[in-house]
Amino acid sequence: MHTLTLTELSAQLKNKQISATELAQLYLDRIASSPLNAFTSVNPELTLEQAKDADARIAHGDTTALTGIPLAHKDIFVTCGWPSTAGSKMLAGYNSPFDAAVVEQFRRAGMVTLGKLNCDEFAMGSSNENSFFGAVKNPWDLTAVPGGSSGGSAAAVAGGLTPAATGTDTGGSIRQPAALCGITGIKPTYGRVSRYGMIAFASSLDQGGPMAWTAHDCALLLTAMAGFDARDATSIEREPEDFTQHLNDSITGLKIGVPKEYFGEGLSHDVDLAVRSALYEYEKLGATLVEISLPKTALSIPVYYVIAPAEASSNLSRFDGVRYGYRAKDYTDLADMYRKTRSEGFGDEVKRRILVGAYVLSHGYYDAYYLQAQKIRRLIAQDFQQAFTQCDVIMGPVAPTVAWDLGAKVNDPVANYLADIYTLSTSLAGLPGMSIPIGFGQGEKNARRPVGLQMIGNYFSEARLLNIAHQFQTATDWHTRRPPSH
Repeated sequence: MHTLTLTELSAQLKNKQISATELAQLYLDRIASSPLNAFTSVNPELTLEQAKDADARIAHGDTTALTGIPLAHKDIFVTCGWPSTAGSKMLAGYNSPFDAAVVEQFRRAGMVTLGKLNCDEFAMGSSNENSFFGAVKNPWDLTAVPGGSSGGSAAAVAGGLTPAATGTDTGGSIRQPAALCGITGIKPTYGRVSRYGMIAFASSLDQGGPMAWTAHDCALLLTAMAGFDARDATSIEREPEDFTQHLNDSITGLKIGVPKEYFGEGLSHDVDLAVRSALYEYEKLGATLVEISLPKTALSIPVYYVIAPAEASSNLSRFDGVRYGYRAKDYTDLADMYRKTRSEGFGDEVKRRILVGAYVLSHGYYDAYYLQAQKIRRLIAQDFQQAFTQCDVIMGPVAPTVAWDLGAKVNDPVANYLADIYTLSTSLAGLPGMSIPIGFGQGEKNARRPVGLQMIGNYFSEARLLNIAHQFQTATDWHTRRPPSH
């Protein structure tokens, strides 16, 4: 049962082959015995109460395609009934008095919340080793990272602990863990999904999105979670869209842009091979490959690591021990309380980014760093628009390598940053992007570590991306592979 897709689970619930309560209990039992450390908190009583409500809705015929299906939320979305911590000691035990907009949307659809998912602290990281609650393990190989910052979300889906999960993507944090854990994930156009109730990292980059086994599942989830929200100043007002409507459209004649910058030095041979094999499969489906150039790709790392820390230093200034969250026990005055609270409450990576952010925003450096980074960000977006005059969609690797070993990069933050080289520019431009499973690495160890294909579309082209992904998954079976021991 835990290997089924949302579509399959929905059919079982509709046909009364299983109840929402039985389904929720099945997943709760799996979570309780899991070695993955994917969850930060569960509340079985509240979960089963929601499942009982879903069963009542199903009995009365008051359902959606998602009613009664369990899901779990990245612990960056605030929720009533479960602590909302952002993976940080600073918010350990914090209980929100309200639900995030995304949580509201899924409850409205009748989905059942299983709990909160582990993540890099305040979504800062690429391996899910920066969490106050400990590292998450990759279900394909327990010695490997699951990716980050939505590593708990990806590992929970891949490990059969939940059929669906929410994630957030600031610089690749949906796409990269989806790739490393062999599942499907989509980052929508910036502004598509409300950020209300999402604990902020970098406000001009953060975007929520769904993670599941298939493109069809992600289309169902995105249909429920997308939409205008007046409570979010960055939310874009557009007509509601059913992202499942065009999943069976033909992709004959599709022009796929292949950036030459994505296939150069730094890309491992096994990832290169898997990506090229997937592109060949698309050619067999009627698509045409077009070589394109995204010349500012290499600049995306320095640009991102100026802009994102700058916004983080501003957003995280609210965590000072005064109103909520962690407060140091021993201090002499207010200034001492601030210093000790933030020193004790934040982890090393968060401190690192706050310091960088405060520096680039400081007098004398704002123009030299932050302003320059914003100018180059605009040029990166223009590169994409130029590319889309030659192609319909851009494809390439999600990450330069398969998942690396736990602990391999913890003392080398720059190596972690480089893992996002192919995803950062998409986020900086605010474009939609997604990852689908396309194979595995090579060699005795890497042969059990998944590879993902990245697809990047123009603004508001999520339906097209999902259709392109669905066509690949109809023709191949990579999305049906499951970790052998989970």
